[in-house]
Amino acid sequence: MRVLVRRGLTRGLILAAVLSLLFGVPWWTIVGEPAWPTAVTVIGTVVFAAALLAFPVLMYQGHSKKARDWAARLGDSTLGAVWVLFVWSIIGQVASLVLPSTVVAVSVLAISAGLLVWGYTEAMRVPRIRRTEVEIPGLGPDLDGTRLVVISDTHYGPINRVRWSERLAAAVNALEPDIVAHAGDIADGTAERRKEQAAPLGTVHSGLAKVYVTGNHEYFSEAQGWVDHMESLGWDALHNRHVVVRRGEARLVLAGIDDYIAKGSGEEGHGADITRALAGADPTLPVVLLAHQPKQVTIAADAGVALQISGHTHGGQIWPFHYLVRVDQPSVHGLTRHGPATQLYTTRGSGFWGPPFRVFAPSEISLLTLRVPR
Repeated sequence: MRVLVRRGLTRGLILAAVLSLLFGVPWWTIVGEPAWPTAVTVIGTVVFAAALLAFPVLMYQGHSKKARDWAARLGDSTLGAVWVLFVWSIIGQVASLVLPSTVVAVSVLAISAGLLVWGYTEAMRVPRIRRTEVEIPGLGPDLDGTRLVVISDTHYGPINRVRWSERLAAAVNALEPDIVAHAGDIADGTAERRKEQAAPLGTVHSGLAKVYVTGNHEYFSEAQGWVDHMESLGWDALHNRHVVVRRGEARLVLAGIDDYIAKGSGEEGHGADITRALAGADPTLPVVLLAHQPKQVTIAADAGVALQISGHTHGGQIWPFHYLVRVDQPSVHGLTRHGPATQLYTTRGSGFWGPPFRVFAPSEISLLTLRVPR
Protein backbone atom coordinates (compact mmCIF):
# COMPACT_ATOMS: atom_id res chain seq x y z
CA MET A 1 0.00 0.00 0.00
CA ARG A 2 2.80 2.41 0.91
CA VAL A 3 4.52 1.66 -2.41
CA LEU A 4 1.31 2.45 -4.33
CA VAL A 5 0.84 5.68 -2.38
CA ARG A 6 4.46 6.65 -3.00
CA ARG A 7 4.12 5.94 -6.73
CA GLY A 8 0.89 7.91 -6.91
CA LEU A 9 2.48 10.83 -5.08
CA THR A 10 5.53 10.75 -7.36
CA ARG A 11 3.37 10.76 -10.49
CA GLY A 12 1.28 13.58 -9.09
CA LEU A 13 4.36 15.68 -8.36
CA ILE A 14 5.78 15.02 -11.84
CA LEU A 15 2.47 16.00 -13.45
CA ALA A 16 2.28 19.16 -11.33
CA ALA A 17 5.83 20.09 -12.30
CA VAL A 18 5.17 19.53 -16.01
CA LEU A 19 1.96 21.58 -15.95
CA SER A 20 3.66 24.34 -13.96
CA LEU A 21 6.35 24.62 -16.63
CA LEU A 22 3.93 24.26 -19.54
CA PHE A 23 1.72 27.09 -18.30
CA GLY A 24 4.27 28.99 -16.22
CA VAL A 25 6.83 29.76 -18.92
CA PRO A 26 4.23 31.37 -21.24
CA TRP A 27 2.71 33.27 -18.29
CA TRP A 28 6.09 34.69 -17.32
CA THR A 29 7.01 35.58 -20.92
CA ILE A 30 3.69 37.17 -21.85
CA VAL A 31 2.32 38.48 -18.55
CA GLY A 32 4.78 38.39 -15.67
CA GLU A 33 8.00 39.81 -17.12
CA PRO A 34 6.77 42.76 -19.24
CA ALA A 35 5.88 46.00 -17.47
CA TRP A 36 2.15 45.94 -18.32
CA PRO A 37 -0.46 48.07 -16.53
CA THR A 38 -1.66 46.34 -13.37
CA ALA A 39 -5.06 45.52 -14.86
CA VAL A 40 -3.47 43.70 -17.80
CA THR A 41 -1.19 41.73 -15.49
CA VAL A 42 -4.09 40.71 -13.25
CA ILE A 43 -6.37 39.69 -16.12
CA GLY A 44 -3.59 37.75 -17.81
CA THR A 45 -2.71 35.96 -14.59
CA VAL A 46 -6.34 35.02 -13.99
CA VAL A 47 -6.64 33.62 -17.53
CA PHE A 48 -3.52 31.48 -17.18
CA ALA A 49 -4.48 30.30 -13.69
CA ALA A 50 -8.00 29.35 -14.83
CA ALA A 51 -6.60 27.46 -17.82
CA LEU A 52 -4.08 25.63 -15.60
CA LEU A 53 -6.76 24.55 -13.12
CA ALA A 54 -9.32 23.61 -15.78
CA PHE A 55 -6.95 21.69 -18.04
CA PRO A 56 -6.52 18.44 -16.05
CA VAL A 57 -10.25 18.38 -15.29
CA LEU A 58 -11.14 18.76 -18.96
CA MET A 59 -8.64 16.09 -20.03
CA TYR A 60 -9.99 13.64 -17.46
CA GLN A 61 -13.60 14.38 -18.38
CA GLY A 62 -12.80 14.11 -22.08
CA HIS A 63 -10.61 11.00 -22.10
CA SER A 64 -11.77 8.80 -19.23
CA LYS A 65 -14.04 5.79 -19.75
CA LYS A 66 -17.10 8.06 -19.67
CA ALA A 67 -15.53 10.45 -22.15
CA ARG A 68 -17.42 13.65 -22.89
CA ASP A 69 -16.66 15.03 -26.32
CA TRP A 70 -17.21 18.67 -25.34
CA ALA A 71 -14.60 18.35 -22.58
CA ALA A 72 -12.17 16.60 -24.94
CA ARG A 73 -12.55 19.37 -27.51
CA LEU A 74 -11.76 22.06 -24.93
CA GLY A 75 -8.97 20.12 -23.22
CA ASP A 76 -7.28 19.06 -26.47
CA SER A 77 -7.44 22.60 -27.88
CA THR A 78 -5.96 23.97 -24.65
CA LEU A 79 -3.13 21.44 -24.86
CA GLY A 80 -2.30 22.45 -28.43
CA ALA A 81 -2.45 26.17 -27.66
CA VAL A 82 -0.32 26.01 -24.54
CA TRP A 83 2.27 23.80 -26.28
CA VAL A 84 2.70 26.36 -29.06
CA LEU A 85 2.86 29.19 -26.49
CA PHE A 86 5.39 27.23 -24.44
CA VAL A 87 7.70 26.57 -27.39
CA TRP A 88 7.65 30.15 -28.62
CA SER A 89 7.97 31.51 -25.10
CA ILE A 90 11.23 29.59 -24.72
CA ILE A 91 12.41 31.07 -28.02
CA GLY A 92 11.20 34.44 -26.73
CA GLN A 93 13.25 34.10 -23.56
CA VAL A 94 16.35 33.73 -25.71
CA ALA A 95 15.30 36.72 -27.81
CA SER A 96 14.75 38.78 -24.63
CA LEU A 97 18.52 38.90 -24.22
CA VAL A 98 18.52 41.54 -26.99
CA LEU A 99 14.88 42.65 -27.23
CA PRO A 100 12.58 44.42 -24.73
CA SER A 101 10.25 42.08 -22.84
CA THR A 102 7.12 43.81 -24.18
CA VAL A 103 8.28 43.29 -27.77
CA VAL A 104 8.97 39.64 -26.99
CA ALA A 105 5.56 39.18 -25.35
CA VAL A 106 3.65 40.70 -28.27
CA SER A 107 5.72 38.75 -30.78
CA VAL A 108 5.14 35.43 -28.96
CA LEU A 109 1.40 36.09 -28.86
CA ALA A 110 1.22 37.10 -32.52
CA ILE A 111 3.34 34.20 -33.79
CA SER A 112 1.48 31.66 -31.65
CA ALA A 113 -1.93 32.96 -32.72
CA GLY A 114 -0.91 32.86 -36.37
CA LEU A 115 0.48 29.34 -36.09
CA LEU A 116 -2.64 28.08 -34.30
CA VAL A 117 -4.98 29.49 -36.95
CA TRP A 118 -2.79 28.05 -39.72
CA GLY A 119 -2.36 24.77 -37.82
CA TYR A 120 -6.11 24.37 -37.39
CA THR A 121 -6.63 24.95 -41.11
CA GLU A 122 -3.95 22.35 -41.90
CA ALA A 123 -5.52 19.80 -39.55
CA MET A 124 -8.99 20.20 -41.03
CA ARG A 125 -8.05 20.19 -44.71
CA VAL A 126 -8.12 17.15 -46.98
CA PRO A 127 -4.56 15.79 -46.87
CA ARG A 128 -2.19 16.52 -49.71
CA ILE A 129 -1.05 13.65 -51.92
CA ARG A 130 2.54 12.61 -51.27
CA ARG A 131 3.98 10.53 -54.10
CA THR A 132 6.88 8.13 -53.62
CA GLU A 133 8.31 5.41 -55.84
CA VAL A 134 9.52 2.30 -54.01
CA GLU A 135 11.61 -0.43 -55.62
CA ILE A 136 10.59 -3.90 -54.40
CA PRO A 137 13.18 -6.64 -55.04
CA GLY A 138 11.51 -9.73 -56.46
CA LEU A 139 8.43 -7.85 -57.68
CA GLY A 140 7.08 -9.42 -60.86
CA PRO A 141 6.92 -7.25 -64.00
CA ASP A 142 3.12 -7.50 -64.15
CA LEU A 143 2.91 -5.66 -60.79
CA ASP A 144 5.39 -2.95 -61.82
CA GLY A 145 3.68 0.42 -61.34
CA THR A 146 1.18 -0.88 -58.75
CA ARG A 147 -0.46 2.10 -57.03
CA LEU A 148 -0.59 1.53 -53.28
CA VAL A 149 -2.46 4.29 -51.45
CA VAL A 150 -1.91 4.63 -47.71
CA ILE A 151 -4.08 6.45 -45.19
CA SER A 152 -3.51 6.29 -41.47
CA ASP A 153 -4.25 7.93 -38.13
CA THR A 154 -7.66 9.25 -39.14
CA HIS A 155 -8.46 9.54 -35.41
CA TYR A 156 -12.18 10.13 -35.74
CA GLY A 157 -13.05 11.65 -32.41
CA PRO A 158 -14.64 14.49 -30.44
CA ILE A 159 -14.82 16.81 -33.45
CA ASN A 160 -17.38 15.40 -35.87
CA ARG A 161 -15.58 15.07 -39.22
CA VAL A 162 -18.08 13.18 -41.35
CA ARG A 163 -17.71 15.64 -44.22
CA TRP A 164 -13.90 15.46 -43.96
CA SER A 165 -14.11 11.67 -44.03
CA GLU A 166 -16.22 11.80 -47.19
CA ARG A 167 -13.70 14.07 -48.90
CA LEU A 168 -10.82 11.84 -47.78
CA ALA A 169 -12.49 8.80 -49.35
CA ALA A 170 -13.16 10.75 -52.54
CA ALA A 171 -9.52 11.85 -52.73
CA VAL A 172 -8.36 8.24 -52.35
CA ASN A 173 -10.74 7.02 -55.05
CA ALA A 174 -9.57 9.77 -57.40
CA LEU A 175 -6.10 8.19 -57.33
CA GLU A 176 -7.53 4.99 -58.84
CA PRO A 177 -5.55 2.77 -56.44
CA ASP A 178 -4.71 -0.86 -56.99
CA ILE A 179 -4.25 -1.37 -53.25
CA VAL A 180 -5.50 0.78 -50.37
CA ALA A 181 -4.08 0.38 -46.87
CA HIS A 182 -5.19 1.92 -43.59
CA ALA A 183 -2.25 1.70 -41.19
CA GLY A 184 -4.24 2.02 -37.97
CA ASP A 185 -5.58 4.49 -35.40
CA ILE A 186 -8.95 4.82 -37.06
CA ALA A 187 -10.60 6.59 -34.16
CA ASP A 188 -10.58 7.69 -30.54
CA GLY A 189 -13.63 5.84 -29.31
CA THR A 190 -15.37 2.57 -30.02
CA ALA A 191 -16.66 1.54 -33.42
CA GLU A 192 -20.21 2.00 -32.18
CA ARG A 193 -19.47 5.55 -31.07
CA ARG A 194 -17.54 6.67 -34.17
CA LYS A 195 -19.24 4.60 -36.88
CA GLU A 196 -20.87 7.66 -38.49
CA GLN A 197 -17.50 9.32 -39.08
CA ALA A 198 -15.91 6.06 -40.25
CA ALA A 199 -18.78 5.18 -42.62
CA PRO A 200 -17.24 6.88 -45.70
CA LEU A 201 -14.34 4.41 -45.52
CA GLY A 202 -16.83 1.91 -46.88
CA THR A 203 -16.97 3.87 -50.14
CA VAL A 204 -13.23 3.49 -50.84
CA HIS A 205 -12.51 1.40 -53.96
CA SER A 206 -9.42 -0.51 -55.05
CA GLY A 207 -8.50 -2.81 -57.89
CA LEU A 208 -6.67 -5.56 -55.99
CA ALA A 209 -7.02 -5.20 -52.21
CA LYS A 210 -8.22 -2.96 -49.38
CA VAL A 211 -6.42 -3.81 -46.14
CA TYR A 212 -6.22 -2.55 -42.56
CA VAL A 213 -4.26 -3.14 -39.34
CA THR A 214 -4.90 -2.02 -35.80
CA GLY A 215 -3.12 0.94 -34.25
CA ASN A 216 -2.47 1.61 -30.59
CA HIS A 217 -5.62 3.70 -30.19
CA GLU A 218 -7.83 0.78 -31.18
CA TYR A 219 -6.58 -0.90 -28.00
CA PHE A 220 -8.03 1.93 -25.93
CA SER A 221 -11.40 1.45 -27.64
CA GLU A 222 -12.32 -2.24 -28.05
CA ALA A 223 -9.95 -3.24 -30.85
CA GLN A 224 -11.84 -6.34 -31.92
CA GLY A 225 -14.90 -4.18 -32.46
CA TRP A 226 -12.91 -2.09 -34.93
CA VAL A 227 -11.54 -5.18 -36.68
CA ASP A 228 -15.10 -6.47 -37.14
CA HIS A 229 -16.43 -3.06 -38.18
CA MET A 230 -13.75 -2.50 -40.80
CA GLU A 231 -14.48 -5.90 -42.30
CA SER A 232 -18.17 -4.94 -42.44
CA LEU A 233 -17.10 -1.86 -44.45
CA GLY A 234 -15.29 -4.08 -46.97
CA TRP A 235 -11.74 -3.85 -45.61
CA ASP A 236 -9.62 -6.97 -45.18
CA ALA A 237 -8.36 -6.82 -41.58
CA LEU A 238 -4.82 -8.18 -41.51
CA HIS A 239 -4.99 -9.34 -37.90
CA ASN A 240 -1.68 -11.27 -37.92
CA ARG A 241 -2.43 -12.69 -41.35
CA HIS A 242 -1.73 -12.09 -45.01
CA VAL A 243 -3.36 -12.04 -48.41
CA VAL A 244 -1.77 -12.52 -51.82
CA VAL A 245 -2.49 -10.08 -54.64
CA ARG A 246 -2.04 -11.12 -58.26
CA ARG A 247 -1.77 -9.45 -61.61
CA GLY A 248 -0.89 -11.58 -64.57
CA GLU A 249 1.98 -13.84 -63.58
CA ALA A 250 3.12 -11.64 -60.67
CA ARG A 251 2.18 -12.10 -57.02
CA LEU A 252 2.80 -10.02 -53.88
CA VAL A 253 2.22 -10.87 -50.21
CA LEU A 254 0.35 -8.22 -48.22
CA ALA A 255 0.71 -8.99 -44.51
CA GLY A 256 -0.28 -7.23 -41.33
CA ILE A 257 0.50 -7.49 -37.63
CA ASP A 258 -1.24 -6.06 -34.59
CA ASP A 259 0.04 -2.91 -32.96
CA TYR A 260 3.11 -2.91 -30.71
CA ILE A 261 1.01 -2.55 -27.52
CA ALA A 262 -1.61 -5.14 -28.47
CA LYS A 263 -0.21 -7.98 -26.40
CA GLY A 264 -0.24 -5.97 -23.18
CA SER A 265 -3.65 -4.43 -23.81
CA GLY A 266 -5.68 -7.30 -22.40
CA GLU A 267 -7.57 -7.70 -25.69
CA GLU A 268 -7.95 -11.46 -26.03
CA GLY A 269 -6.31 -12.98 -29.11
CA HIS A 270 -4.35 -9.84 -29.97
CA GLY A 271 -0.59 -9.29 -30.08
CA ALA A 272 1.88 -8.74 -32.92
CA ASP A 273 2.84 -12.12 -34.38
CA ILE A 274 4.71 -11.97 -37.68
CA THR A 275 5.26 -15.74 -37.73
CA ARG A 276 1.51 -16.28 -37.81
CA ALA A 277 1.05 -13.41 -40.24
CA LEU A 278 3.38 -15.02 -42.78
CA ALA A 279 2.42 -18.63 -42.12
CA GLY A 280 1.86 -20.42 -45.44
CA ALA A 281 3.20 -17.54 -47.56
CA ASP A 282 5.47 -18.45 -50.47
CA PRO A 283 8.98 -17.48 -49.20
CA THR A 284 10.05 -16.55 -52.73
CA LEU A 285 7.49 -13.73 -52.96
CA PRO A 286 8.19 -10.17 -51.79
CA VAL A 287 6.31 -9.07 -48.67
CA VAL A 288 4.73 -5.70 -47.93
CA LEU A 289 3.90 -5.51 -44.22
CA LEU A 290 1.47 -3.19 -42.46
CA ALA A 291 2.54 -2.45 -38.88
CA HIS A 292 1.25 0.67 -37.17
CA GLN A 293 4.38 1.71 -35.30
CA PRO A 294 7.68 2.26 -37.15
CA LYS A 295 9.68 0.56 -34.39
CA GLN A 296 8.09 -2.73 -35.38
CA VAL A 297 10.50 -2.65 -38.33
CA THR A 298 13.01 -4.67 -36.32
CA ILE A 299 10.59 -7.59 -36.52
CA ALA A 300 10.06 -6.96 -40.22
CA ALA A 301 13.79 -6.84 -40.96
CA ASP A 302 14.37 -10.13 -39.16
CA ALA A 303 11.61 -11.70 -41.27
CA GLY A 304 13.06 -10.41 -44.55
CA VAL A 305 10.14 -8.09 -45.33
CA ALA A 306 10.75 -5.93 -48.39
CA LEU A 307 8.65 -2.94 -47.28
CA GLN A 308 6.94 -2.04 -44.01
CA ILE A 309 4.26 0.64 -44.01
CA SER A 310 3.61 2.47 -40.75
CA GLY A 311 1.91 5.53 -39.30
CA HIS A 312 1.66 6.56 -35.64
CA THR A 313 4.12 9.46 -35.62
CA HIS A 314 1.96 12.13 -37.32
CA GLY A 315 5.31 13.60 -38.40
CA GLY A 316 5.37 15.15 -34.93
CA GLN A 317 2.02 16.94 -35.59
CA ILE A 318 3.01 20.16 -33.79
CA TRP A 319 6.58 21.42 -34.15
CA PRO A 320 9.01 20.67 -32.54
CA PHE A 321 7.38 17.57 -31.04
CA HIS A 322 9.01 15.42 -33.74
CA TYR A 323 12.24 15.52 -31.73
CA LEU A 324 10.48 13.67 -28.90
CA VAL A 325 8.89 11.22 -31.34
CA ARG A 326 12.34 10.44 -32.73
CA VAL A 327 13.43 9.24 -29.28
CA ASP A 328 10.82 6.46 -29.43
CA GLN A 329 10.67 5.66 -33.14
CA PRO A 330 13.33 4.94 -35.78
CA SER A 331 11.59 7.14 -38.36
CA VAL A 332 9.25 10.15 -38.20
CA HIS A 333 8.19 10.26 -41.85
CA GLY A 334 9.23 9.21 -45.32
CA LEU A 335 11.13 6.27 -46.82
CA THR A 336 14.05 4.83 -44.88
CA ARG A 337 16.14 1.65 -45.02
CA HIS A 338 16.62 -0.75 -42.13
CA GLY A 339 19.05 -3.59 -42.62
CA PRO A 340 20.15 -4.93 -45.99
CA ALA A 341 16.73 -5.87 -47.35
CA THR A 342 13.98 -3.91 -45.58
CA GLN A 343 12.56 -0.49 -46.35
CA LEU A 344 10.17 1.44 -44.11
CA TYR A 345 7.66 4.01 -45.26
CA THR A 346 6.29 6.13 -42.41
CA THR A 347 3.30 8.28 -43.29
CA ARG A 348 2.58 11.48 -41.40
CA GLY A 349 -1.02 10.29 -41.23
CA SER A 350 -4.22 11.71 -42.63
CA GLY A 351 -5.85 13.14 -39.51
CA PHE A 352 -4.69 14.33 -36.10
CA TRP A 353 -4.80 13.19 -32.51
CA GLY A 354 -6.03 15.41 -29.69
CA PRO A 355 -5.17 19.06 -30.42
CA PRO A 356 -6.82 20.02 -33.73
CA PHE A 357 -3.61 21.55 -35.07
CA ARG A 358 -0.82 20.56 -37.44
CA VAL A 359 2.19 22.87 -37.37
CA PHE A 360 5.06 22.17 -39.80
CA ALA A 361 3.87 18.56 -40.05
CA PRO A 362 1.28 18.39 -42.85
CA SER A 363 -1.12 15.48 -43.16
CA GLU A 364 -0.88 13.22 -46.17
CA ILE A 365 -2.44 10.59 -48.36
CA SER A 366 0.54 8.53 -49.44
CA LEU A 367 0.69 7.23 -53.00
CA LEU A 368 3.39 4.58 -53.21
CA THR A 369 4.18 3.36 -56.70
CA LEU A 370 5.78 -0.07 -56.48
CA ARG A 371 8.56 -0.65 -58.99
CA VAL A 372 10.67 -3.53 -60.22
CA PRO A 373 14.30 -2.59 -59.39
CA ARG A 374 16.12 -1.09 -62.35
